[in-house]
Amino acid sequence: MKPHLPVLDAKATFVDVGSEHMHVSIGGDVPKVFGTVTAQLHALRDWLLAQGVRSVAMEATGVYWLALYGVLEAAGLEVRMVSGRQTRNAPGRKSDMQDAQWGATLHMHGLLRAGFVPPADIRRLQDYLRLRSDHVEQAASCVQLMQQALERMNIKLHDAISNLAGASGMAVMRAIVAGERDPSALLALCDVQIRRAKAELVKETLRGTWRDEHIFALEQALQSWDHYQRLIAECDRRIAAVLPPYDPSQPALPKTQKQRGANAPDIAMLREILAQMCGGRDLTQLPAHTQYGVLQLIGETGTELAKWPTEKHFTSWTGLAPGSRDSGKRKGHVKRKRNRAGRLFCMPAASLVRSKHIALGAFYRRLAARRGGLVANKALARKLAAWFWRVMVKGDDYVEKGIAHYEEQVRQNKERALRRLAKELGHQLVPSEQLA
Repeated sequence: MKPHLPVLDAKATFVDVGSEHMHVSIGGDVPKVFGTVTAQLHALRDWLLAQGVRSVAMEATGVYWLALYGVLEAAGLEVRMVSGRQTRNAPGRKSDMQDAQWGATLHMHGLLRAGFVPPADIRRLQDYLRLRSDHVEQAASCVQLMQQALERMNIKLHDAISNLAGASGMAVMRAIVAGERDPSALLALCDVQIRRAKAELVKETLRGTWRDEHIFALEQALQSWDHYQRLIAECDRRIAAVLPPYDPSQPALPKTQKQRGANAPDIAMLREILAQMCGGRDLTQLPAHTQYGVLQLIGETGTELAKWPTEKHFTSWTGLAPGSRDSGKRKGHVKRKRNRAGRLFCMPAASLVRSKHIALGAFYRRLAARRGGLVANKALARKLAAWFWRVMVKGDDYVEKGIAHYEEQVRQNKERALRRLAKELGHQLVPSEQLA
C-alpha cells in the first residue's frame, strides 16, 4: 500500500499575492482571481468566510501583502506568512495559478511553516520608527551637502570641530548664510570650549572664497536639514502616542551613565516606558544598548520573544547565526542574510570595538585578529542577540565580569585543549615551574 500524506485541513487556502491580482486556491482547487483594491479584498475575505476557511497562507511579496493581511487578520482568520523557499514548484510549472494550487496543497498537508509577523500595535510602532529612520538618513545626507558647499568655498570648519551638525557648526553656517564674513565674529558663535582650545585654528578655517552659488547651496542644504528635523519631531510625537503611558507605580530604575544619542527621540520617560513594555526588564543594561536602540529592536521583534523556542532559533531568524548545510557526507556553508533586527544588533556591536573594560570588546578584538572585522562584528552581534533573548524570555540579568575574567577563560580553554592533544599523542604536559 502506497504511503500518503494526511490531510490536516481540507479548506487550507493559499494566496499568490501580486500588485494587481490575488490568486486564491482552497485545498488545491482551481484558483479564483481577485483584484487588489479595497472592495476586492473585502470580497475575497467574504468569500473565504463563506467557504468555511480557517487558515490562509501567502508569501511576503514586497509590500503588497500588508493590506490583505490586515483585512484577513481583522476577520479572525489564521494568516501564515511563509518563505518563498517553502513553496518552490517543480521546474517548468511556473504560473500564478499553479503557484496558488501548489501552495494550497502544501498548506493542506501542514508542510508550510509560519514566519514571524509582529502584532498590530507593534507593526504600527514599526512603521513610525522605519519612517523616522528614513528621515534621519536624509538629514545625514543634508550634512554632507553642507560640507560639500563649505569645501567649494575652501572653508575647512569640519576639520576644526568634531560635529558640523552640532550647535556651534549650525550657528556658524547660519551666520554665513545671513551674510557674516568676519572670522572673529563667526568664532564668537562657537562653544566656549572651542574658543578656548581652537580659536586660531577655527579663524583660519573660516577664511574662504565667498561665492554666491556656493552660499546658495549651503542655504538650500540648511533648509532641507530644518525640514527633516521637523519631520523627525513629528514622528517622535506619533511614536510617543503609540507607546503605552508611563505607570508611576512601577519601581524606579537604577540610574545609568549612558548618554542620549544625537538621533535619539525626544520622548519623556522613554527608558521607563520600555522597561514597562518588557515586563520590568531594563534592556539598556546590556552593553552598548541605548534607549533608542532598544526601542528600534522592540519595533522589529515585539515583546513576546518566547515565540522563538531557544536563543539559537532567535539568532537564526535575525540572520546572525552561522549557516551550515549537511547532506550525508557533504557539508557546506550557507550565507544568511541579516534582517532589520540583525542589522540593528550589528550597530551596538560596532560600538564595542574600542571598549576598554567590557569582555565582549576583548572577544571582538581576539576574533578580528584571526577572521577579520566583518566576521567579528557579526559574531559579537549574535552574542548580543542571544543576551537580548535571554533577558526577555528567561529574565536573566547581564553581569559584566570584565576583560580579565574573559582572558582567564581563554587561557583555561587553551590549557584544556593542550591537555586533550597531549593525551591523544601520548605525551604529558609539565608546567614550567616544575621544570625550574
